[in-house]
Amino acid sequence: MPTGQCVQRARIAQLAGRITVPNEADVAFLRDLKGDVIILGAGGKIGPSLATLIRRAADLASVKMRVTAVSRFTSAESRRNLEEAGVTTLSCDLLNPDEIAQLPVCENVLYLAGRKFGSSGRPDLTWAMNAIAPALAAHQYRASRVVVFSTGNVYGMRDFRKGSSKETDAVYPVGEYAQSCLARERVFEYYSNEYKTRCVIFRLNYAVDLRYGVIVDIARRVYSGEAVDITVPEFNVIWQGDSNSYALRSFALCDSPPQVLNVTGEQTLRVRDVAERFAKRFGRTCRFQGQDGGSALLSDAHKCFSLLGKPLVEESQLIDWVADWILAGGESLNKPTHFEVVDGSY
Repeated sequence: MPTGQCVQRARIAQLAGRITVPNEADVAFLRDLKGDVIILGAGGKIGPSLATLIRRAADLASVKMRVTAVSRFTSAESRRNLEEAGVTTLSCDLLNPDEIAQLPVCENVLYLAGRKFGSSGRPDLTWAMNAIAPALAAHQYRASRVVVFSTGNVYGMRDFRKGSSKETDAVYPVGEYAQSCLARERVFEYYSNEYKTRCVIFRLNYAVDLRYGVIVDIARRVYSGEAVDITVPEFNVIWQGDSNSYALRSFALCDSPPQVLNVTGEQTLRVRDVAERFAKRFGRTCRFQGQDGGSALLSDAHKCFSLLGKPLVEESQLIDWVADWILAGGESLNKPTHFEVVDGSY
């Protein structure tokens, strides 16, 4: 293997180790959690690290628990890494009722499956993945506890001077992606009301793991000399390791009707400020484009903090980590968040 590839693999392994280290609360929680854990849609950006964190936490807690990751697994390497970490993997098309019916019964379900990018090009597939697949899974696991990953996009953009969106605020999804995400929530809400399925609607906004995320998008534009768009002037982020911890411990909050939980960091960050900080760190000139529209997609996560504690990684630390990663030549997943989009077209 070429030296460059070896170095890159070492960096990714180091990053994976950082994201998947359980904290004391995770380990303590698993000592009391009854049953196994299955993760549906585990082959994406979040699933592999979440599955590995749970496996490691269970081992540290000396708990006999099966952690199963379910995906189509288009990446053989991702599947192999999970299995090497002690996670059981199952291949399944979550749009195939026959395949879903063959999945094992499990007390604790993390539902991560969904589609965002390309939504404007294949809206039918977006709706299928974000509405039909949830219905099949909700029926299969109607007797389980289910943490359903969703997004702050369901709230829609708002004047950031009026504060961030709370769980009690009315939803106003703009565009087919956000609308279909609300459909996913409503499907699980229906099963919760009809079958008493205990759920948490986990509205995440936005996770960062050094290879992707809003901070990464801004940093890479500054580093490459591209203009940074300020149409959406403010944003929230959270370290993926913290969001993984919250997702695991959200099983304790599952209820019927579902409990809604905003998940993000403590601070509201300004695009200009973050870009200028990266420019200083990289020794680059910072350029901007667009016009401040006065609205942003912001979530208030104080409910999450009161129930599960504050994030362990502050936004300032995360910015430094991203800068270090890029300066060291760390890879990108090349999956921009499109946080600057205001019309919901992804």
